Amino acid sequence: MPTVDDDLPSGLGPEQFSARIFGSAGPATGGGLDLAPFRGVRFVPERAGDLAEVTTPPYDLVDDAEVGRLLSGGGHNIVRLNMPRSAGESYREAGETLRRWLAEGVLTTDPDPALYVYEAAKDGTVLQRGLIGALGLRAEADRVVLPHENVFPGPVRDRLALMAAARANLEPIFLVYEGGGDAARIVDDAAEREPLLGFRADDGLTHRLWRIADPALHARVSADLRGKQALIADGHHRYATYRALQARHHAAGDGSGPWDRGLSLLVDSTRYPPHLGAIHRVLPGLAPGEAVERARDAFHVTEFEDENQAVRALGEAQGAAFLLGGGERLHLLTGPDPAALARVMPSEHSPRWRRLDTAILDHLLVGDLWNVPENENAIEVVHDDPSAALDRARRAGGTAVVLNPLKVADVLAVANGGERVPRKSTSFGPKPRTGLVLRLLDPEGER
Repeated sequence: MPTVDDDLPSGLGPEQFSARIFGSAGPATGGGLDLAPFRGVRFVPERAGDLAEVTTPPYDLVDDAEVGRLLSGGGHNIVRLNMPRSAGESYREAGETLRRWLAEGVLTTDPDPALYVYEAAKDGTVLQRGLIGALGLRAEADRVVLPHENVFPGPVRDRLALMAAARANLEPIFLVYEGGGDAARIVDDAAEREPLLGFRADDGLTHRLWRIADPALHARVSADLRGKQALIADGHHRYATYRALQARHHAAGDGSGPWDRGLSLLVDSTRYPPHLGAIHRVLPGLAPGEAVERARDAFHVTEFEDENQAVRALGEAQGAAFLLGGGERLHLLTGPDPAALARVMPSEHSPRWRRLDTAILDHLLVGDLWNVPENENAIEVVHDDPSAALDRARRAGGTAVVLNPLKVADVLAVANGGERVPRKSTSFGPKPRTGLVLRLLDPEGER
């Protein structure tokens, strides 16, 4: 594991950088899945305002225009802390703001360490319920905390600068594990009580939080999680930042401390299965007609006029399948040519990886048949919504590629084998609300 400052390793590609930062190349360090209680920092509604107005989706789903709208409702929105540059402030100022809000009573620190039960529900139906705590950081070689995506130096360097300046974890990452044991019962029992807080947000979800302060329950959760492994569903760059910050403190001789853990939401997928959505592509510079004609070299092509019928056919397709749109008609691609796949798919990857739709999209369609550079200027992404992707392509005169979501079992199997799914393969949800509970990295914040 490298030390970090501008100590982050430079000149490495995503695969090499990820291996270094996650610790996949190092020896196993031992220890199982571990979620510890901590003294949570929370907004005080009487001072901060309506919790629906000061909390947000995760930072990477909020653009600059949305930051402006959020700040127009008052000065205490969480974006002042986790997206300060969009608010015209520095990371140092974000740390100062956090401490000022604590001093002014806008934020409060709970008196005793606790685990927190978080729930997201829609119209009375619970979509997600899990435990927020301080996750023990593990090298990937331990096979305890499994990343399934590569990370890039830029976002890690950015989050590291903020985390170090704020001396806090400002939003949880999201992990899933296969449980079904005592921890799940403790979570559901806690949710039978009156919540610590609850509100309906503009995302259409009701967010609620409970506090578990009983050390006996903490011990039961710890015992149940021992021996389990968790998949990072969302927040790979933040988990990499946790690891980088930990390396910095260890390199400085600081020993063990709050930097050996990171704020996380852990959801039992056997009790509350996550929604795994697709991430569709839009290629503004590729005309739909040209995309279809080139695809015919390696795919069976079926034409559709009706969008609903085409999307339904995509969902029913066996094996790799893609729906192309952007023009007047839609075209379903199925049955990729085995010889073409053998020619372009990377041989160093496992057979399961080479069968992933997103791997076939990247290597056979985008990289080979279309010869489109894989960057944000040439390829845009749209989460979940096929119609939104098709509309964006029509407006741009380009091509939309609508995909089926990957299967959770495939993502877990690929990660457990030490591989990563291709970039922009998964959209797990619902993602935890940012601003419900924060975690200080000052040693006294853990006492």
